[in-house]
Parts: sequence; structure tokens; C-alpha cells
Amino acid sequence: MSAAEMRPIWLSGNGQFQGFDVVQFTDGVARRIIAAIKEQIHAGAYQPGDRLPSTRTFASEWGASRTTVTVAYGQLIAEGYLISRAGARPIVAKGLGAAVPAPSQASPPRHLSGFAQRLLALPRPAAMQPAQIADFRYGDLSGADFPVLAWRRAVNRVSLQRKKRLRYGDPQGAPALRAALQGYLWRARGITCSAQQIIIVSGSQQGLDLCARLLLDPGDAFVIENPGYLLARHAFAAAGGVARPVPVDRDGLMTDALPPARLAYVTPSHQFPLGSVLSATRRRALLAWATETGATIIEDDYDGEYRHDVAPIPPLQTLDPEAVIYVGTFSKTLSPALRLGYLVVPPSLAPAFVEAKRLTDRHTPLLEQEALAELLSEGAYERHVRSIRRTNAARRAVLLQALAEELGPMVSVEGADTGLHVVAWLRDVAAEREPGIIAAARAAGVGLYPVSPLYDPAGPRPREAGFILGYASLDLDAVKKGIALLAPLLAGQR
Repeated sequence: MSAAEMRPIWLSGNGQFQGFDVVQFTDGVARRIIAAIKEQIHAGAYQPGDRLPSTRTFASEWGASRTTVTVAYGQLIAEGYLISRAGARPIVAKGLGAAVPAPSQASPPRHLSGFAQRLLALPRPAAMQPAQIADFRYGDLSGADFPVLAWRRAVNRVSLQRKKRLRYGDPQGAPALRAALQGYLWRARGITCSAQQIIIVSGSQQGLDLCARLLLDPGDAFVIENPGYLLARHAFAAAGGVARPVPVDRDGLMTDALPPARLAYVTPSHQFPLGSVLSATRRRALLAWATETGATIIEDDYDGEYRHDVAPIPPLQTLDPEAVIYVGTFSKTLSPALRLGYLVVPPSLAPAFVEAKRLTDRHTPLLEQEALAELLSEGAYERHVRSIRRTNAARRAVLLQALAEELGPMVSVEGADTGLHVVAWLRDVAAEREPGIIAAARAAGVGLYPVSPLYDPAGPRPREAGFILGYASLDLDAVKKGIALLAPLLAGQR
């Protein structure tokens, strides 16, 4: 068959393919005809070179309109199942005979990289729906606290500049956002840096992943707080790092015997999950260790905006900008759904981070970046932070009062001075009872989340049951009701 005999499927001026109507193709009858013809070809009922019935005959046999059959034939021609010649019925294309039976033996397993195998070896949390009455999940915020009007105004303003916004952007982040962040970090956290040191990332977790891939080779050791943030540990382990857990106490990470390591991940302003603040003496010791070993410190400023007794503690980064990568996020002030975070990196590391970000996802969505830049530039973000800080301080006060009134001596509370959660230890209740307590609480409509999984699985764990009580997503009544429901349940555990 010559090329001249082949009828191409041209797009006509009225939006239809010749022999194929895009709108008609949504008809379920046409889809069933297409599936039936494909099945017949693969079963061998139609062999290569066989002619199909005319559209009139096929339509009569199926009880369908001739137009519907024409649409089906046109789609099969477009997919390469059929070949059409002018004035003739379509024929089955070559190479589409009966399907070859699958071999009886199982196919060999697909190769997975070492990175993929390390990922699959990591523990995965069970998916759980929020509890109905009071879910004390940590890390969430209340949707009622989101600055809807300010955000809407900012999005509307940046949306008007469509030509500028609807293009690929700088992988390092929108220049307007990095410039606004530079000023905000100096005002709010005392960080002096250039805009070229700021990398905008899709949430702090992406920032940690970039740190892991750029700073660790397989087999390298990393220091991690014990207990600590699991997803940070997992990011470093997935890159092939070997964890060196270091205990924490009321003064934060214990720095008297830090092991050799390529990096150290710390939460000095609000240790996760126990809430301690790294003391000045230990800050100096940690920085001295980094200088001596050449290690990089990754400072996650977890809940750094929330300190309820005094002003927030200055970051480690302000003491040694060359040794520290500062990780920040807007998930704890605006919403985790926005996936907006940032890194402040030493100037020498910035090029590598920019290229890694480019290869990861090109850049973080620009509309959200530009809208956030508007909030920062006009002062709306800082007004929002002051407001949400007061709101969460009220939630914290209600929670602490409810714990004191409802549970009293049954619990000891830790980490109440900073952040958006507290840790409640149940006196004289063994940690082995945690699963039963969690199940009973959920049945009563209360969500509880234990501390024990955040400890190193190879080391000792707490003897007493302990739970992280996040309060930033709850209204005041829900906080009171949740603790009131827990009181009789926990009393029965003693």
C-alpha cells in the first residue's frame, strides 16, 4: 500500500477530525465499539489485512448510529489499529494479530535502586481519620486562623500580572519573596543574610531532603536528637546516612559526647517533641564541634515563632552563618497546605542547592510565592503572626487549665513554654498501655498521639506512657471537651 493510498486524519476548521468527532467520542456506545474491536483483533478474530464491515453494516448489527461507528473507526485509525484508504473499508494494521500468551513463569522482579530500597525499609505511619470531638494531632493549624481576606487580596493583585506569573520562574525562588524574606528574617529572627542565600522550597520537608542528598553520601553518619523528628531522620536515612541518636534533656541536645558525623540535625529553639530550648552553653559546644569536625548543622526552627514566656530565642545561624543551614517554614503560621518553606544556606553552598531544586521540581509554585511576598512586604504577615500567637496562647492556657483540673496529679506536663503542643506523661502508667489508651480515646472521639515512636528504635524508650497534645487546630470548647473525656478513661489505667 502506497503512502498516497493512506488517508490521514486531518483536523478540520470546525474542530472535528475527518472521520472523528471529539464530542461524539464521549458517547459510551462508541467506547464499547472500540473496546470490542480491539478485543477481536487481539483474540485473532480479525487478522492483519482483514477488512472491517462497512459503517452502515456495523451500525445495523450494533443498533447504533452510523455516525457513532464512524467515530469509533476514526479513533481506531488514530491509535494505529486500523488503516483507511479512500473509498474503501478500513483494514487491520500489521503486527496486531492474536496476543502472545504470557509465559507461565513469573517475570523477574524489576530493579529498584538502593535509594528506593532504603525508602521501602522505612516505617510508614498508619493513615487515620481525625477524631470527631477533639483531635490532638500535632503540626496542624485551624482553618479559622488563616488570614483569608489578606491572602485573597494578595492573590488577586499578583493574578493581574498574568504574563509575568504564568511562566517558569527562578528555581531559587521568586526574587520578590526572597527580598521580602531577607527583611523579615532580620526583623523577626535577627538573621543577617543576602537574598542569594535564601532558597524557596516546597515545605521544610523538601528542604531537609535537599540537605540529605547534597550533604550525605551512603555510609555517612548524622547526629539526630533522641527523641526527634521522624521525617528528618527518614530523609537522611533514605540518602544512605547512618543515624547517631543523641539524647536530649531540659537543656536540649546533650553535647558533652557528640560522635563524629557529617551533619547534625537540631531543633534548638523548640526541641521536637519535648519542647526544651538549647542552652547557651550547649549552643557554643555544638558550634565548636561543627568547627572541629567540619560538620554542617541543620537548624530546623520548629515553632520558633511561638515562645509564650519571653521573646523567641535567636537562631544558631546568627552565631555561625558558615556552619549552619537554617530551615524555616510557613506551615506553622499560615497553613501546611501551602507547602512554602525556605532555607538560608552559607554562600558557598547556594549554587548546589539551586541546581538540586531545579532538578527536583523546577521551582515552588509562583502564584503562592508572589502572594506571600505581598503579605510580607505590606506587613500583613507580621500582623497575622502576632494575632495567631495570641490565639494559640489562649488555646494553650485552656489546655493547661483543663489538664490541671481534670487530670491533676495523674499527669506531668513538659514543653509548655514554647511551640504549639505539650507532652503529657501519665504517672505510673506503663508505656506498653499506649495502644489500648489510644484505641479507647478514639472510640470516645478523642485523637491521641504517643511520644514513644519518636525515640530511637534501637535504644531505650520511656517507661511511662506519654502523649503529644497539639492544640493549634482546636477551638477552646474542643480542648475542654477532649480533656474531660480523657479523665475517666485515664483514671481507669492507674
